[in-house]
Amino acid sequence: MSKVTIQGDASGTGIFTIASPNSNTDRTLTLPDEAGTIITTAGVPASAMPAGSVLQVVQSVWTTRVSTTSTSFVTTGHTASITPSSSSNKILISLSGGGWYNNNVVNKNLHTTIYRDAINLEPTAGAGFEVNYCNAYFAMPHSIVYLDSPSTTSATTYTIYFKAESGGTSVYTQFANTTPGIPVTLTLMEIAA
Repeated sequence: MSKVTIQGDASGTGIFTIASPNSNTDRTLTLPDEAGTIITTAGVPASAMPAGSVLQVVQSVWTTRVSTTSTSFVTTGHTASITPSSSSNKILISLSGGGWYNNNVVNKNLHTTIYRDAINLEPTAGAGFEVNYCNAYFAMPHSIVYLDSPSTTSATTYTIYFKAESGGTSVYTQFANTTPGIPVTLTLMEIAA
């Protein structure tokens, strides 16, 4: 016959009471045959969430017009910070919206990348995550999705960088000459490992 043992914590001083509801019906609670954490109305701790669960979401919306003629990556100033609850968890990064363009210069490209603190996360050196073809004032929204492994529980800042190809001024978020810029949304989601 299996047995049920209630074991206290040697270093704790609190008293836990198991109380029955006001009921006239006999009920049986069957425990699952596995280890784990009991879910309560107080919420599920991050450590008990299954792999793939979204643990927290941080969002930053940017509308300031930022431009560059640099052919090396420079910051847009658009950032978002998140503090992972576990060093094994991942951060899903999404950049969307806005309207970048190249200032009246035909056949030029705008490159966009993501930095984690001082590290460029681009998969191909120098190309960034996004290479948008510009034809005069032709405008396109940003579209980047990347799953990062920061391997830390410290506050981590993600910043969008961009650069232009020679011969024009590339604008991070603005359609033609409208003011203010069309919003660009940077979203960070902590994903349980």
